[in-house]
Amino acid sequence: MTSAHPLQFAHVPDLQGKVSTEEWQARVDLAAAYRLVALQGWDDLVFTHISARVPGPEHHFLINPYGFLFEEITASSLVKVDLAGNKLCDSPYEINPAGFTIHSAIHAAREDAQCVMHTHSLNGVAVSAQAEGLLPISQQATIVLASLAYHDYEGIALRDDEKPRLVSDLGEESFLMLRNHGLLTVGVSSADAFLNM
Repeated sequence: MTSAHPLQFAHVPDLQGKVSTEEWQARVDLAAAYRLVALQGWDDLVFTHISARVPGPEHHFLINPYGFLFEEITASSLVKVDLAGNKLCDSPYEINPAGFTIHSAIHAAREDAQCVMHTHSLNGVAVSAQAEGLLPISQQATIVLASLAYHDYEGIALRDDEKPRLVSDLGEESFLMLRNHGLLTVGVSSADAFLNM
């Protein structure tokens, strides 16, 4: 891992003690998931996302600040947004609109999707580009196939009109292969989404 430039973190306000205990724990868990994804080599510079629902009745969630590498994400640097993409905390950082489109659609539709993880790993993109998709050729594949859905490629996910199709294709499954794009998992926690990935 490379270390972040020290000035990048100079402007990140420390949120510990300034958010609820439940939100802080969600932030810590999500930041750990970002770091683990980087450690596994599943990140794609700044172009994939992991989001986690903030505990509570609102549909608020945490997502990475655009421009940070996954290995740089901290609990305090995560950006809290609502389903319309409005920032709900004083953050100097913006979010990636493509990440927001995919994640907001799933968080809005699936109460059980406390964490949504989307990656462009080399292996995941390679399998997503195969016409047959994931084949039942290993124990791990057969576990995934029991709850795997597919979503056809529609270009970079920036359009709201793709959201209903994305949600419909995922249905109640835990694994989604975005054809010619990458992989997506959902879980009841950041750890669960990571394990699914």
